[in-house]
Amino acid sequence: MAGRATCASSPPFNFYHRPFPTVLHYLIERRLQETVTAVCPSADTSQILVRPCVNSQFGDYQSNALMGLAKQKKMNPRRLAESVKERLDVGDYCEAVEIAGAGFLNFRLKNSAVVEVLKGACRGEHLFLQKSGKPRTIVIDFSSPNVAKPMHVGHIRSTILGDCLARTFRFMGHRVITDNHLGDWGTQFGKLLVGWRRHLDPAALAADPIGEMERLYRLVNEACDSEAEVLESARQELVKLQKGDPDNLAIWQKMIALSREQFDAIYGRLGVQFDFCLGESYYNPRLKSVVDQLVEAGMARESEGAMVVFFEDISELKAHPAIILKSDGAANYTTTDLATLLYRVETWRPDEIIYVTDARQQLHFKQVFTIFRRWQPQARPRLAHVWFGTILGEDGKPFKTRSGAIIKLADLLDEAEERAYQVVTAKNPELDEERRREIARIVGIGAIKYADLLPNRQSDYVFSWDKMLALNGNTAPYLLYAYTRIRSIFRRLSESSEAVYQLAEAADRPWSLTVVEEVVLAKHLLNLGLVLEAVSEEYRPNYLCNYLYELAGHFARFYETCPVLKAGGDERFQRLALCDLTSQVLQMGLGILGIETTDQM
Repeated sequence: MAGRATCASSPPFNFYHRPFPTVLHYLIERRLQETVTAVCPSADTSQILVRPCVNSQFGDYQSNALMGLAKQKKMNPRRLAESVKERLDVGDYCEAVEIAGAGFLNFRLKNSAVVEVLKGACRGEHLFLQKSGKPRTIVIDFSSPNVAKPMHVGHIRSTILGDCLARTFRFMGHRVITDNHLGDWGTQFGKLLVGWRRHLDPAALAADPIGEMERLYRLVNEACDSEAEVLESARQELVKLQKGDPDNLAIWQKMIALSREQFDAIYGRLGVQFDFCLGESYYNPRLKSVVDQLVEAGMARESEGAMVVFFEDISELKAHPAIILKSDGAANYTTTDLATLLYRVETWRPDEIIYVTDARQQLHFKQVFTIFRRWQPQARPRLAHVWFGTILGEDGKPFKTRSGAIIKLADLLDEAEERAYQVVTAKNPELDEERRREIARIVGIGAIKYADLLPNRQSDYVFSWDKMLALNGNTAPYLLYAYTRIRSIFRRLSESSEAVYQLAEAADRPWSLTVVEEVVLAKHLLNLGLVLEAVSEEYRPNYLCNYLYELAGHFARFYETCPVLKAGGDERFQRLALCDLTSQVLQMGLGILGIETTDQM
């Protein structure tokens, strides 16, 4: 939120219940854990994990967990690995297990085992995912624009990242509650009320509500700097609002309603929805109780007329006490966020609460989380601050217009669609106007989302229209084109007079993965579950972006090497099935990123 203050994420937390293991990976890992228990009964098998090999020449999966266990138990890691290998039976799925280095275990999948997983996907039993574990309740706080101000480019990262995380957790079967914590309270409303009463242009308000409210605020804010009477009027209007004056409340509520209409229009274009939009004002009745409880608990004390929480025992916070009540008696963001946090815990009973904001708010959330843990020690949800870097222009400075103005989000989306329209028109001028506009909407919005989710979220990134709309490289247009290319295979198939292909039928035919490109593509499909698991554990959608880009590359090499429609018999069904499953994974993965697909580009 633009006006919100700022914490490092909570301590590392690993969900070892493996919510979405791929089938083979899960079986290998489980057998390895069982074998380690037999060799070393006191071992914590939750730490015995199997991961994809970074270098495929060593195998498909690898575990380095025995080295850590050997160090803990003061054993020779190589000997421990040899003892485990002697007892480990994964012959159904893997070639002979190999030991490398000081105690790495390397696993190479048998093609026959890969084929069985592929056939299960063909039958609709899974899409390379296996749900397990108990569903959790997760609250995600993201976007949070300020009422009476336009959403701008600074809101896009929180909105897109928060929505993607919500989609990921929901896809994994968790109960997700999204809450848009609107900035609908504060001193700015005193100035807005003065502007509304003295300078409102009804016609301008009807044409562009947020633009008119933004004009009113600027006008009065500038006047307050030079005219004491205007500043005092703004203070009086704010006091009247805070005391519940009916006229001021009615104007304030209209400001919120008008803002929500324009916010919702942008969210509609982005395909983003919220379960709740409980703004700051919703928690006003709770603020006094929060302050009183913190004082009674001995956590807050008076300092220079304000009520302050000190962190004498935490080195990183010692020099940063948190004010919960200003010297003039007003609460602030810390007070409101504590009240909000308590409400969410009491109302929704979540297992986890995630705040998605920019990097500047790290200190704020470190303070809030620390205070809350001490104030409510019985509350057990995980608290996570998922922070992100800045969008930069190609000059390396924060992304703005050429005149230096902040870029409005609606204008950015308009430009994305228009630029995409030019690309689509150049590529497929024969399509009718309406169809080109629809494709441009999908490509343009998708390009912005993907460009935002692709970098490590904690890094700044340079906004480049040319890069994000390119049809080659790691971009949304490239992935969308890969998807349309696959679907065109099935369009050509349906238009032919040959036998109709059915994915389920492919499961009943003999398979023979003999070409390297077939094997590589098939094995990459198997890693989807591990990727989604990593996204959810570390809140990093860039893992999924890179997985989908690699999938598209593997498919391109497969398609160039392996004839599909020109193949015959069982080989043809096998390759059509690989095409079909790849398109399903691409579509599903893009959907989790919040990106629509299209059958034509």
